[in-house]
Amino acid sequence: MFDLREYGLDVETVHRNAAPPVLYQQAFLHDERTTLSDTGALIAYSGDKTGRSPKDKRVVKHPESSADVWWGNVNIGLDDLTFCVNRERALDYLNSRPVLYCVDAFAGWDPAYRLKVRVICARPYHALFMHNMLIRPTREELQAFGAPDCVILNAGAFPANRYTTGMTSKTTVDLSLERQEVVILGTQYAGEMKKAVFTLMNYLMPKRGVLSMHSSATADPETGESSVLFGLSGTGKTTLSADPKRALIGDDEHCWSDTGIFNIEGGCYAKAIYLTREAEPEIFEALRFGAVLENVVYDASDHHVDFADSSITENTRGAYPIEFIPNIRRPCVANHPKHVIFLTCDAFGVLPPVSRLTPEQAEYHFISGYTAKVAGTEVGVSEPQATFSPCFGGPFLVWHPGKYASLLSEKIVEHGASVWLVNTGWSGGPHGVGRRIELADTRAILDAIHAGVLTTAPTEREPFFGLRVVTACPGVSSDILVPKSTWSDPGSYDEAATKLAALFRDNFRAYADNVSEAVRAAGPA
Repeated sequence: MFDLREYGLDVETVHRNAAPPVLYQQAFLHDERTTLSDTGALIAYSGDKTGRSPKDKRVVKHPESSADVWWGNVNIGLDDLTFCVNRERALDYLNSRPVLYCVDAFAGWDPAYRLKVRVICARPYHALFMHNMLIRPTREELQAFGAPDCVILNAGAFPANRYTTGMTSKTTVDLSLERQEVVILGTQYAGEMKKAVFTLMNYLMPKRGVLSMHSSATADPETGESSVLFGLSGTGKTTLSADPKRALIGDDEHCWSDTGIFNIEGGCYAKAIYLTREAEPEIFEALRFGAVLENVVYDASDHHVDFADSSITENTRGAYPIEFIPNIRRPCVANHPKHVIFLTCDAFGVLPPVSRLTPEQAEYHFISGYTAKVAGTEVGVSEPQATFSPCFGGPFLVWHPGKYASLLSEKIVEHGASVWLVNTGWSGGPHGVGRRIELADTRAILDAIHAGVLTTAPTEREPFFGLRVVTACPGVSSDILVPKSTWSDPGSYDEAATKLAALFRDNFRAYADNVSEAVRAAGPA
């Protein structure tokens, strides 16, 4: 029987798995800042925090799991007593609300690895967000749901006590691996809930020999052959996975087991900044009734959203059920990937549009997880800045990156997958000098990868990183495929490549002791 009193919650009205129309109605009744877009999406605002707060994430140090956790800046330790104090603070806040919302749903499309997740929150927008992002149960599955495997207590409108042991701000996102509970205080950014589930999966899956991946995935609609695309925010992971020629498995979180790959989520969480119908029609059309638009700017006269307006945040987002994309693969599972693709947005203009990696290079670049920030995005940033996030998802890892990298390498070799490094960043010079590689060119590269054309395409060795650069690709001008030839000053290219190679080497020193000599040798010379 469904009852929240077991958590210490005693609120008169609880909406469990309310349908989107009910949550819309609740939002308009109880959340004055929510409104409707001209396409029918629910527009909501997350307050001061418009993105994740990775420095405020805490993991309970417990004897049963402590030896497994990669402690440090990613996983900051918390004692169990402090977790209980924060949990009690969250419950006190939730008990003060007139209405609560509960979402009972699943993480993981493969029934063998599925988690039952329960989200308890005070904002209808948060409930609709997780209704979209988790796998929605059928009526029969909900009746048989039983005790959840994971519980999220979202009291984000209420701050943490900064004087509580271990707290450094009013925000904290606390995870107990033993309780499989998450407590959120001091942030109303909905993405914290989504990534809390992913973090838990990143702990549980490797214990079972399953690789959890911060990646999108697609499949050939005819053959069912799959590809996974890794990449940090801004590299094109979601955009490129919304491909009319491919069946979408998922846009952000997957697992690779002994039987194939499966999506963790039931929805997509796409960046909305500068979104246009022409460039990304599938995502644009998905932002309709039932979707959530987060922190966007709209015209008060007609509620038309201005996707180019970043005055609230550059991190505007849209969350929608995966079935809002027309060409999905359902259930969201597929056979072992034939291609593994690492996406990077190289703002230095050094890396080639496409190159093929050996298994050792794949492990090296997976652990590195490189992309670059462009000048002008932050105060004081006057030139591109390298960003490295291990396994293309550092903030969500629990084990040491070497654990995930070795699992990836094993699966690549076992299943004969080809590995590609694809640069969606700059060509002909760094940001501010060169130009960004056209989305049409990147799509043509992916089409050629999926068609098997690039497997036998001519390559030449790149001297700084040892990459096998593809020099001919259908639909792409050969003029852009070799980066140095696109620069007006070859000497400046050499300087930029030397600098970037040094940044790679400096970053990798933190991981070198946990990988083989062959992997260490696969980096820049």
